[in-house]
Amino acid sequence: MTDWKDNLPEAAKTYLDGRRLDEVECVISDLPGIARGKAVPASKFAKQDYFHLPDSIFYQTITGDWGEAAGDDGFIEKDMILKPDMSTATAAPWTGDWTLQVIHDAYDRDGEAIPYSPRNVLKRVVQLYRDQGWEPIVAPEMEFFLVARNVDPAKEIEPMMGRSGRPAAARQAYSMTAVDEFGPVIDDIYDFAEHQGFEIDGITQEGGAGQLEINLLHGDPVKLADEVFYFKRLIREAALRHDCFATFMAKPIEDEPGSAMHIHHSILDIETGQNIFVGPQCGETDAFYHFIAGLQNHLPSGLAVMAPYVNSYRRYVKDHAAPINLEWARDNRTTGIRVPLSGPAARRVENRIAGMDCNPYLGIAVSLACGYLGLTEQLRPRRQFYGDAYEGEGDIPQVLGQALDMFDGAKALHEVLGPEFARVFSIVKRAEYEEFLQVISPWEREHLLLNV
Repeated sequence: MTDWKDNLPEAAKTYLDGRRLDEVECVISDLPGIARGKAVPASKFAKQDYFHLPDSIFYQTITGDWGEAAGDDGFIEKDMILKPDMSTATAAPWTGDWTLQVIHDAYDRDGEAIPYSPRNVLKRVVQLYRDQGWEPIVAPEMEFFLVARNVDPAKEIEPMMGRSGRPAAARQAYSMTAVDEFGPVIDDIYDFAEHQGFEIDGITQEGGAGQLEINLLHGDPVKLADEVFYFKRLIREAALRHDCFATFMAKPIEDEPGSAMHIHHSILDIETGQNIFVGPQCGETDAFYHFIAGLQNHLPSGLAVMAPYVNSYRRYVKDHAAPINLEWARDNRTTGIRVPLSGPAARRVENRIAGMDCNPYLGIAVSLACGYLGLTEQLRPRRQFYGDAYEGEGDIPQVLGQALDMFDGAKALHEVLGPEFARVFSIVKRAEYEEFLQVISPWEREHLLLNV
């Protein structure tokens, strides 16, 4: 009988070569993107085909409270069946023993996919493309900050101390000297990524103080979402080794740029393998324009998923490297939709709206869903934009409450993502938003206490 470890990905086999596997972390992403699951001894994992977790993990808010999940028959906390996807098995190299992580998929007792599990939502959208004869390809870019340890929520977040002994400086985009300041953290990020079998396309200094960007190679949307899910944990662990925090908040520091998860998209024809954005004479096809139109028409309704917290909307500020509208242009980073410079075969469309605080499965799923609606509706986008898009008006929701209202009314988008997912997501996000509205901020105490 074949040992299950013989079917591991090559990177996991290399990591364990000559060593005894101690533990397996069986994980699944909840709605915020937090890894939930169980750690089990390797000997037990070898004997189990699945394990159980309650479906209530998908009703839990970022603060640990619960959305009001009751339907017509009330809320019954049911056990899900979680089955491993062994293609996702990868090292957890920061642990003290030899540990693997394995992402699981969620099913009900009838073997049906749980519709509000984020990985299942993305799989649903990808399958809709494949049903049309298309293969979606994405490439995410991850922005994040390395900051000083912060254990007091009342204290402002500060940049981390670099190896020079000075705080990380802002306005140093693409500076190699700035990158060198974080050298020890970056070395661990590279080492962890190599152990896990992930290929980094590049690391650059961004415009914020202590802000970095990691680019990943393009590929299958589910595989890339898995990597972003893993990378968030990897980067946090690397930072902790050097007495600092890694944060993926959309806007952690006042007057600094926010952190985005830019998503590049192209679509291949499954039968021919050709990019459907490229015509016979290397020109731009109707499908190219339909995809852009889908982003323009439907991203405002999907913004609550790509910008899921009240902090997310602090990022959309003029002249702070984040878009305020959904104009599209070629090689123009002021617009929400950008067509990068490339040869015809690599023609792609970049969504610059999504924040790094979103769940990677859901952020990619919504972006692809909007493009899918554009391809099937076959509408044309607005005319290409020229100039500085920050000089125009914003056309995306400005606060989470407005974004949730738009999401709740987006029935076409719900059909692509799954109506049951849309229902549960709205329940959880409204619970978070209502909890936030009960908190009195320092700004209110400073300016309203004695003046109104």
